[in-house]
Amino acid sequence: MAKLHRAWLVAGITFLVLIAAAAFRSTTSVLFMPLEMEFGWTRSQTSSALSLNLVLYGVTAPIAAVLMARFGTKRIASAALGLIALGTGLTLFMTELWQLVVLWGILVGIGTGCLALVFAASVANQWFTKRRGLITGVFSAAYATGQLLFLPLITSIVEQGGWRRGTMVVTLFAVALIPLFLLVFKDSPKHANTEPYGGPHAQPLGKGPTSIRTSLDALAQAARTKEFWILAGTFFVCGWTTNGLIGAHFIPAAHDHGMPTTLAAGLLAVVGIFDFIGTIASGWLTDRFDPAILLIFYYGLRGVALFTVPFVLGPDVQPPMLFFVVFYGLDWIATVPPTVELCRKYFGLERSPLIYGWVFASHMIGAAVAAWFAGLIRDTQGDYFIAWITAATLCLIAAAACAGMLRRFDKTSDAAGTTTAA
Repeated sequence: MAKLHRAWLVAGITFLVLIAAAAFRSTTSVLFMPLEMEFGWTRSQTSSALSLNLVLYGVTAPIAAVLMARFGTKRIASAALGLIALGTGLTLFMTELWQLVVLWGILVGIGTGCLALVFAASVANQWFTKRRGLITGVFSAAYATGQLLFLPLITSIVEQGGWRRGTMVVTLFAVALIPLFLLVFKDSPKHANTEPYGGPHAQPLGKGPTSIRTSLDALAQAARTKEFWILAGTFFVCGWTTNGLIGAHFIPAAHDHGMPTTLAAGLLAVVGIFDFIGTIASGWLTDRFDPAILLIFYYGLRGVALFTVPFVLGPDVQPPMLFFVVFYGLDWIATVPPTVELCRKYFGLERSPLIYGWVFASHMIGAAVAAWFAGLIRDTQGDYFIAWITAATLCLIAAAACAGMLRRFDKTSDAAGTTTAA
């Protein structure tokens, strides 16, 4: 019987760590209404704390890439798990809005930012020369898995025992994962006295930038290219239409239409199921087709789907709503594997995690703007109609922009960052 390659153990614990970050991000919408009822806060106020979380989640990612290169991935990731546990645990004792902003926005924002998909892309690059697109898709699906596992559980706990008990579940999961991560994870194949899965890299990978200045210099160089701005701009839209709008406001919006919270949370869990399938499938497709074509397809269909939301939301689940949930789940984070792969192709394997870090920052800034914008629209207009239509329009613009990246690449050039189909 063949021995399991160490890369798969590292990938497994990485997946669990990403789930820990997803456990917080996928359940905030369940907590909006209980917090507002207990403390008298408005939707805009609770959204502001989440918006800060999303901004810090995004901008921390490229900085975390530098810190991981300098101090080691294991140290930074374990510290990040500690921040998530601390930030969520201390909310049990908060009484003021500024405390929610500090705990949700700053502590958890920085913690989850260190465990963003930049961390995942770095692990995939270090540990895999074969199946890299597929493993990137699996890592991307961690958000869906966290949503699937934690959203129904925490919704049920909040409904029966209050939001504090639900928050405690996330805290305990992050705390329990720290010793397991320290035991299993290795920074690179070299640290485990082995080779990457699929054999050595065509060119040895360097340690990566170890200073913020180097990171900013890389950003400045990438910013001179058209492709960087297309990737950053379209990922801004991706964040707007996923974490910022659906992730943060779908449950409150469904509640506005008379849908019970538990049913709305169940629908988001179904989104998580199909997100898992769609994201892994997208990783498989990314190994075989032009990633730019995939992005045109993903953003275009997402835009069409979002146009339908105001007309299919209701007190119960009708076939059009179920169709949207399934379809949107398949498309939720399907954009990640082709975006990561395009960063590899345009900016090289060694620099791609850093460049993707800045592209990802744009994603989360888009999410933050959308979370704030949707909350403001709800407070001023009484519903989310304008928020849905704005998001749909942005997706169609993103699909058109991706056409600017259509080109041919050498499929055998690992030095350029391509993934060989297998």
